[in-house]
Amino acid sequence: MYSLLTLLCLVFMVMWPAIANIFAYPVSKKISLKISDYIVNVCAPRLFAILKKYRNFNFWGYNETKKDLPENFIVISNHQSLLDIPLFMKFFHGKPVRFVAKDTLGRHIPLVSEMLRVQEHCLVPRKAKPMEAMRYVEEFGKKVVQRKQIPILFPEGSRTKDGNVGKFYSAGFRKLTESTGLPVVVCALDGGYQLRDLRRIFTKLKCGSYRVNVLKIFDCPKTKEDCNEILEKARVLIQTQIEKWRKLPAQVR
Repeated sequence: MYSLLTLLCLVFMVMWPAIANIFAYPVSKKISLKISDYIVNVCAPRLFAILKKYRNFNFWGYNETKKDLPENFIVISNHQSLLDIPLFMKFFHGKPVRFVAKDTLGRHIPLVSEMLRVQEHCLVPRKAKPMEAMRYVEEFGKKVVQRKQIPILFPEGSRTKDGNVGKFYSAGFRKLTESTGLPVVVCALDGGYQLRDLRRIFTKLKCGSYRVNVLKIFDCPKTKEDCNEILEKARVLIQTQIEKWRKLPAQVR
């Protein structure tokens, strides 16, 4: 019963802005942008509120670790689920976050695709050659600095199946730091790997949790070696944090 109620609440909340944005995007970017802002500022927080209410699904955002954040920064994080996007929207609520993602997310995903396109997130073509992909990232980096936005990059490139941290790739990260000159904030998240598709969302939600935390702030790297060192340290920090979270008692897990 609660699963059905959760589904109905989510469908009702998501359906009208998703449909409205599909029609608004090709007609008026201004209207589409307003709908997208509503999705970010209202729908994302409500998503987790509904899951908490009807499925006892907990969102754990460690806000005390955000107090030392600089005004502008790059976020790098592990990647587990499509829900990582609304997760960071909620965690950095009030800040204009922008994601580096594959262009496949910009098509045929209700609520998400039009929002990513009209807000000018960095959608890199999946089949782009390396030089072309880096040009997308470089142009994106210049825009976020001008607009004082927070770029979020998943160095793994794709979602992990078991939630453990995979290999971090350096090319996109290096180009983003070169084009922005911003400090780097390392975040860890966990819980999303259990929610990789719709079937798992409604079978694994009950009494589950999604966690996100700021682990460390690095100065902007100046060399290729600095970038590689930050990525390696970040990968170890994130994996260590995930292992600590998974040792917590079930009632706070």
